[in-house]
Amino acid sequence: MSSNHAPVAHDGPLEFNEDAQFGKASPGKIAMWLFLGTDAFSFAGLLLGYGVLRAKYFDAWPNPVEALGGVGLSGFMTFWLICSSVSMVMAIDACKRKNRKAILTWLGLTCLGGLGFLAMQMYEYTHLYHLGMSFSNYEHGIDLFSSTFFSITGFHGLHVLTGTLYLIYMFKLALDGRFDKGDYNLLEIAGLFWHFVDLVWILVFTFVYLL
Repeated sequence: MSSNHAPVAHDGPLEFNEDAQFGKASPGKIAMWLFLGTDAFSFAGLLLGYGVLRAKYFDAWPNPVEALGGVGLSGFMTFWLICSSVSMVMAIDACKRKNRKAILTWLGLTCLGGLGFLAMQMYEYTHLYHLGMSFSNYEHGIDLFSSTFFSITGFHGLHVLTGTLYLIYMFKLALDGRFDKGDYNLLEIAGLFWHFVDLVWILVFTFVYLL
C-alpha cells in the first residue's frame, strides 16, 4: 500500500532532518570555496602591501580619517553592505520555505544593496578627486597613499560589481520559477560570494579607513 504526499510549506523553523540539502557540499559549493580561498590571498597581498608601505613611509603617511574627509560615508557603506548580507540570508531562508514572493523581495533588496554600495563608492571617488586625490597623485602628501587606497577599494568595488551582476542573474532565475521547489543550492553559492565580499569590506574599512 502506497500513498503520495504533496510538498508541505513550512511557516516555522525547519528541522535539520527536513532539509535534504543541509550539511551537503555540492560541487558548486566546493568550487566556490576554492575560488574564495585563492581570492582571499589577493586581498591579503594588497592589505599586506598597504601595511608595508605605510610602515616604510610612516612619517609622510597622512592620517586616513583626515585625508578621506572623515569616515561617515564609508561607515554607512559598511552598514549598508552588512544589511545586504542579512537580506541574502533571508532570501535563502525563503527559498527553503518555497515562498516565491519572499525570495524575490529579499533577493531584490540584496541587489539594491550592491547597486547602492557602488553608487556611494562612485560618489566617494568623485568627492576625493575634488579634494586632490587620484590614482597616481595626492596633492597633500605622499602619492603612494592615494595609489594604494584606490587599488584596494577599487579591487573590492570590482568584486561588488561582479557580485551584483551575479545576484541579478539569480533574481532572473527566481522570476522564472527556478527556486519554487525549494532547491536553494545556487542561491547559497551566490550567497557565499556575497558574504565574502561583505567580510572583506569590513577588513578594508578597518585597515584602510580607520587605522
